[in-house]
Amino acid sequence: MVVVWVLIRKLNRGGGDGGAVVVVLSATVCCGVTMVVVVVSACFKRSKTFFLVPEAMEITTVFCVLGVAAIFLFNLWRISNRLWFKPKKMEKFLKDQGLKGTPYRFMYGDLKEMTRMMSEAKSKPMNLTHDIAPRVLPFYHKSITTFGKNCFTWIGTNPIVHVNEPSMIRELLANYNKFQKARGVNPFVKLLVKGLLDAEGDQWVKQRKIINPAFHMEKLKHMVPAFYVSCNEMIEKWEKVVNTESSCEVDVWPYLQAFSSDVISRTAFGSSYEEGRKIFELQREQSELTQKALTSIYIPGSIFLPTKNNKRVKDINRQVRDSIKNIINKRLVAMKAGEASHDDLLGILLDSNYNEIKQHEASNFGLSINEVIEECKLFYFAGQETTGNMLVWTMILLGQHTDWQICARDEVLHVFGDKKPHVDGLSHLKVINMIFNEVLRLYSPIVFLRRLIHEETKLGNLTLPAGTLIQINSLILHHDKDMWGDDVNEFKPERFSEGVSKFTKGQVAYLPFGGGPRICIGQNFAILEAKMALAMILKRFSFELSSSYSHAPHTMLTLQPQFGAHLILYKI
Repeated sequence: MVVVWVLIRKLNRGGGDGGAVVVVLSATVCCGVTMVVVVVSACFKRSKTFFLVPEAMEITTVFCVLGVAAIFLFNLWRISNRLWFKPKKMEKFLKDQGLKGTPYRFMYGDLKEMTRMMSEAKSKPMNLTHDIAPRVLPFYHKSITTFGKNCFTWIGTNPIVHVNEPSMIRELLANYNKFQKARGVNPFVKLLVKGLLDAEGDQWVKQRKIINPAFHMEKLKHMVPAFYVSCNEMIEKWEKVVNTESSCEVDVWPYLQAFSSDVISRTAFGSSYEEGRKIFELQREQSELTQKALTSIYIPGSIFLPTKNNKRVKDINRQVRDSIKNIINKRLVAMKAGEASHDDLLGILLDSNYNEIKQHEASNFGLSINEVIEECKLFYFAGQETTGNMLVWTMILLGQHTDWQICARDEVLHVFGDKKPHVDGLSHLKVINMIFNEVLRLYSPIVFLRRLIHEETKLGNLTLPAGTLIQINSLILHHDKDMWGDDVNEFKPERFSEGVSKFTKGQVAYLPFGGGPRICIGQNFAILEAKMALAMILKRFSFELSSSYSHAPHTMLTLQPQFGAHLILYKI
């Protein structure tokens, strides 16, 4: 800007020429409108005589017009490049390596077709079969069937490279610094959950270290009584319904959601489900709004528009944060007053955070209050979603395959007899382990994992351009005949009689909780909770699928029964 100023002064004194100003203006136009405005402004302020000369005024007008035109053309090129030329260049780059995929469609990519196929799939239930990928992921399933296990599709202007080879999946999940969580695609997701799920690099290492103690098995054992209390309350509700008749049809899905919500309230915050009900209802509504946002193209900055959905999402986020902050503040006040720490997840997290700060004598080594709030939001969301989904699909499958239900009940009675289920006994439920493994294979809670690369990167024999999304379709992987055999869509828990690794021969082909260093930190919590619940249910009830049950798995961020889970319960 100093150069421009000097040149203008020289021009006013007769020491410069028009050509000099042209050069400077041309060079500054590309930097944006502000630069041109400042130059013109300088002319006005510093030289009254300059604008009295008609030729100078004409030159200035021409330069301003040229400047605006150049800015327009420059931005037009940037937009065109972003929306068309760059995606087409990436498409060619991928095709040149032998990858097949869908052609890029202007701005939307495959979003319109994806949304259409999803709406069509959800419009009616499916036959009672476990081959659910065509309904749950219709577009991705069709693409992989058409183009091969490694192929590409489009979400907006970003290519998604689908990876389904175990060796490439292992490399992808192991190198978490190179292949990072997809961010910047849609900010609505961040309002729902962040915390450990969203952290990267050193921040992820720090958070994982502080949170780990909360999920050690020794700590989880202390939470088993809370599992029992919550499940017992649910079973008592079922008994009241069934007691009026010898059997009764019950949609168990809302009960299981309430149970898993109650468990996470008790174990994370020491409060009951009734106290946490508002948070759960708000997060459920927010997950529905987020799911809707994910099936439409995100225009940068549109989250700031005062639309009805945007206002509601932000209002929910504020209410959830305020509720959790109040819980945390009460706990911090109690800690400062010298009260004994709690054995719930929040208490363990706060203790671990305090010890980390004390050890390094610096607060930046610990979590801030905002980071603790985000971890608590993640506790709430993941805690209620994972176990509830796991249990509902287990009951649906055991209601269909009653021979395995009888086998599981016999095991529970053999291990516990008339006694209350306890931690040591839960670890000896081999049949139930096998059943859960098969349920999680057929009905994985998370149907795909997605990563993003920020620079040109090698993956296996592929070289992927910066900005590429990489997707592991775990649900489709779990239904791959080449990996699991011709009986892939049959419910056969015996395939896991010797464990997952034995059957998969050490290949990365089973990912219900993710994999690699970033595997779900709460998987032991979820499985322990589910074992307690199923053991208690099997001791008190037998059940079968109702004729009114409609088989309709669908994703609401996690895999859920679209029309509920209607079972006939019989009290034992």
